[in-house]
Amino acid sequence: MKHTELNPAERGTIEDLLHLKVNVTEIARRLNRRRSIIYREITHNFYNDDELPELNGSYGMVAQMSAAVHLAA
Repeated sequence: MKHTELNPAERGTIEDLLHLKVNVTEIARRLNRRRSIIYREITHNFYNDDELPELNGSYGMVAQMSAAVHLAA
């Protein structure tokens, strides 16, 4: 399995599969990544809005921007 940073395409795939209600284990299998990496990605980049709960979720592009800022620091 890969031990590299998730790329934008992988983050987008995670977002798409979560919207389809695919579980973390299956997402990890499809991306050939460890389940813990996928789970961590989802929990670290989950957006939660109490006023607009329909917007709650994991967004690949937001996660990618956050990762880029973190690496630049």
